[in-house]
Amino acid sequence: MRAEQVRRVADSSVMDSALMGGYAPLAMMVVDPFKDQLVAANQAACQWLCIDDPLPLVTPFSHRLSASLPLWVSFTDEVLARNTAWSDDLVLLDMQRQPYRVEVYAQRIDDTSQLLLTLIDRNKAEQQRAKAELGRQHRQGEVGWQRVEQVFERIEKQNQLILSAAGEGIYGLDAEGKTTFVNPAAERILGWSTDDMVGHDAHIMFHHTHADGSHFPVQQCPIHASFSDGQVHHVDNEVFWHKNGEAIPVEYTSTPIFEMGRLVGAVVLFRDIRERKRAEQQLRDALAEVETLKQRLELENEYLQEEIKAELNHRDIVGNSPAVAKLLKQIEMVAPTSANVLISGESGTGKELIARAIHAGSTRSDRPLIRVNCAAIPRDLFESEFFGHVKGAFTGAVQDRPGRFELAHGGTLFLDEVGEIPLELQSKLLRVLQDQQFERVGDNRTREVDVRVIAATNRELREMIDEGRFREDLYFRLNVFPIDSVPLRNRIEDVPLLARHFLHRACLKFNKPGVRIPPAQFEILQRYPWPGNIRELENVIERQVIVTQDRRLVFDDLLLGEPPRSLKHSSALTSDARENTVNSAAALLTEHALSQQQRESTISALTQARGKVSGAGGAAELLGIKPTTLASRLNKWGIEAREFRQRKTKL
Repeated sequence: MRAEQVRRVADSSVMDSALMGGYAPLAMMVVDPFKDQLVAANQAACQWLCIDDPLPLVTPFSHRLSASLPLWVSFTDEVLARNTAWSDDLVLLDMQRQPYRVEVYAQRIDDTSQLLLTLIDRNKAEQQRAKAELGRQHRQGEVGWQRVEQVFERIEKQNQLILSAAGEGIYGLDAEGKTTFVNPAAERILGWSTDDMVGHDAHIMFHHTHADGSHFPVQQCPIHASFSDGQVHHVDNEVFWHKNGEAIPVEYTSTPIFEMGRLVGAVVLFRDIRERKRAEQQLRDALAEVETLKQRLELENEYLQEEIKAELNHRDIVGNSPAVAKLLKQIEMVAPTSANVLISGESGTGKELIARAIHAGSTRSDRPLIRVNCAAIPRDLFESEFFGHVKGAFTGAVQDRPGRFELAHGGTLFLDEVGEIPLELQSKLLRVLQDQQFERVGDNRTREVDVRVIAATNRELREMIDEGRFREDLYFRLNVFPIDSVPLRNRIEDVPLLARHFLHRACLKFNKPGVRIPPAQFEILQRYPWPGNIRELENVIERQVIVTQDRRLVFDDLLLGEPPRSLKHSSALTSDARENTVNSAAALLTEHALSQQQRESTISALTQARGKVSGAGGAAELLGIKPTTLASRLNKWGIEAREFRQRKTKL
């Protein structure tokens, strides 16, 4: 056994000596694949690979393998498993990064992980074999030459079959950038035929311009860079131009071609990635849609939180008067339909309450009711508020934002104070009502929505139409089903029910249980004209619940326009205060006298304004009331404003 070990050591020493001494005519080297290190090389290998550094080399051996590193890994595994292996697929780089195709014979050195490699330059070997073959054919005569031609023809046919079967486009270039061959897939993708392309500059023909239309200098082209640096270039996102002028997104790989160690051209393999681009765009669109839905849900949640905080009992319309019965009947008829509704009436009559009742009774009740107070939106933000905007549409638009119409998709949009919408926006609103389509501010994409619109106003839209401040076609589009919100004075019999309803809510709100309204006080509440309508009644009840000391509400001073006082407070009045109260009682007016005085004052204002109801200098402005309130009073008294337009103002 010891003699055998000595023989192996001796053999190894002889081999190392032969390797390092330069006796072998072929390039030979010792490589440790586990340490990734070139351990030793003979003189032929050092000259071939331009190795001047002392061995073993410090730099990893894998740096010499370029793109063939995966092949080297599988090759070394085969050598270690079988002790020997051969390959002609590897490419080695010399110390100057010049590539060489090589044939490699490898043998595992006994009991070590090191490999002895014998290298042959494939280009030179093929030349030598071809020369030897030519010599044999020359000696064999004409028959031999015919056989050579057949061999080359067979190789050519095989190459053509391979090129024709490839699904990717493939074309070759010489060192000047002229096309040398084109496969059928390249013809199909680019629209150019082989005759069109061969012999012509490929860059000028279909690679001359970037995707954005800017010029693509040939000096910056990665394909042409292969002619100078001898490297493989892979590009993932560029365009080739079809013969018809269409830009085709492609990814390609440009591989240099060497002949006798000299760069003579390149082969370009490219793939049409239009389908991939479309899939990527669909994915981006889907992600954008998810983000939009996320924003929409967040905004809807904000609106729902606002509704909860408002503590609105919107499904309860309190009252049993004929006016309320008529209103409930109208709501019952229109709620299940998709018709637009226009609610008209004075402020404080519960127009929003009616809108919510219509929405609650509709098939859209599972979607939100989005409220827009048109009187509270700045004039220059109306369009963005209604239709949304895209990022960068204007200063402050830092991200995409959906508008109220998008948030109301599938539900109901309540436009409160619709008469306040600027005239220039009314045409866009009309288009949405007609076509259910709109564009965000700064966007050219048309979006479709399914929205039911309920509008409310306390203004005379007919007068605004006559004055050119409201579009008549928009009025008709909104006024499909008109509903009048009756003022409280026209349903005075509902005051006790409403007062009890608001009292119950106020007691819960302010944590003051047991507060009641004495029966005699309901008569006072019914005698008051309630110019502020239901909202004023609710405020009066809440105020009295707050100030009461004995859990009984009194409204003795309501008709005087003074803050009401509780009975306990009245019993504590001094004698001077009682005397003042008696003197004040002498100035009290009955309901009839108060109404008559109000009527005479209204007639005087109409006379002075020459029949003008609203606007600057109108009777409503002179009286300090809203035009809708004045119009309601004139209707109640049977007074026609136009009768005063020809009268002269009495001085």
